[in-house]
Amino acid sequence: MPIQQIKVAKISDQIVAEIEAMIVDGRFSAGQKLPSERDLSQRFQVSRPSLREAIQKLEAKGLVDRRQGGGTYITDSLNDKVTTPLFELLAKHPESQFDLLEFRHALEGISSFYAALRGTDADLDRIKISINSIMETQSDDIHHQVDALVNFYLRIAEASHNVVLLHVVLGMQELLAENIKQNLQILAQNPGVLEQLNQHRSQIAKAIVNGKPEQARDACHQHLSYIEQALLEMTKEQSRIQRSLRRS
Repeated sequence: MPIQQIKVAKISDQIVAEIEAMIVDGRFSAGQKLPSERDLSQRFQVSRPSLREAIQKLEAKGLVDRRQGGGTYITDSLNDKVTTPLFELLAKHPESQFDLLEFRHALEGISSFYAALRGTDADLDRIKISINSIMETQSDDIHHQVDALVNFYLRIAEASHNVVLLHVVLGMQELLAENIKQNLQILAQNPGVLEQLNQHRSQIAKAIVNGKPEQARDACHQHLSYIEQALLEMTKEQSRIQRSLRRS
């Protein structure tokens, strides 16, 4: 049997594989501008022609866009397969809000579990910063509050070091933000509920930082169950008030 020749991977293919890995693990995100050719060639210790060839291959795969005079960017539409028109419909459909909360039990519960199990010091620092940001935006407009909350859950997903979880959360950011916004608009009618939610989030963060996976997951489930119950009670009360007003 003849000995097959060992094929040595081209340098450009190695660069492509490295950049693809950086996209998958979240080091490069959709819409992000890549470093300059000079910086990338120094980082990878390769020549500029090899780097340019790699960028051309990434562009052919639809992973990057080169803009005339503006540099190279990770494709904005990278998460379009997740962020579909159906998700936009779900975001606007009232009955889907409770279904989404149920889904968040699975998604955020397991993210919190693995974040506590695998989170690095840098991950935990970002989670601490994000929970502080939530507290600092309490008196801001609702859009700043929503951004802070979405950032908190994204930092947890990053800390899980599970690339599937991370990209599901990234792809669902708009749907998640809309769900949080709608929930806040209802729950803001009861300051006591908001204070309790702050305590829950602090418990989630504390369990993750302290490296207690089961406690982090359980705190997340408790948090979301509380939101569900509070929403049910408050929407029932609103319905009762509306019926009373119609009778008067």
